Amino acid sequence: MAEHPSQDSANVSGNNPWQRLDDLYTTRPPWEIGHPQPEFLRLARSGAIRGRVLDIGCGTGEHVLMCTDLGLDATGLDLAATALRTAQDKARSHGSAARFLHHDARRLAELGEQFDTVLDCGLFHMLDVDDRPAFTRGLHAALRPGGRYFMLCFSDLERPREPGTVGPHRLTRDALTATFADTLRIDSLERATIEITLDPAGIHAWLAAMTKAPAQAPAQAPA
Repeated sequence: MAEHPSQDSANVSGNNPWQRLDDLYTTRPPWEIGHPQPEFLRLARSGAIRGRVLDIGCGTGEHVLMCTDLGLDATGLDLAATALRTAQDKARSHGSAARFLHHDARRLAELGEQFDTVLDCGLFHMLDVDDRPAFTRGLHAALRPGGRYFMLCFSDLERPREPGTVGPHRLTRDALTATFADTLRIDSLERATIEITLDPAGIHAWLAAMTKAPAQAPAQAPA
């Protein structure tokens, strides 16, 4: 697997609470279902996922491997080093050229790279409201003009199992529309399901498809 400067870089602060994500992988977390989410697999088979692909919050790499199986150049990014080690082991046994980076998805611009497709299953709904503007700016920087962002997140139909605000944010259509209004065009926002190991019915979710505006051709001087 090719090395990359960001793979072992110090762009993750030692005080960053997201590093505690490693603790979630001491046992198999419920979102690690052992295969790609059906919604993303459907997109992949339809040809909607294309070009250079970045999977943010990639976990143990199921969607990255799905993409390399289709012959795509795919990179996975996560803050959970334990999950990334598992992903790398999977890629080696798979004979996959997938690349995995230990990097904060809230700082995508610092990668200094652009991608045709960005996948996000369960990352955005972990962001606090204050983190969302920086995330959307970084996402915009990481997408090529005309590039697409596909995101699965908890919807407002899903309620915590316990009182109060537990776990990921439950997002409304209006909240998603407002968050991305200044950075990406929302092509579709559909009700969907995220599969988990704890409940055969899965989790009520949104499947969002968004596009970065294509670059405009320079205006021609009048003849």
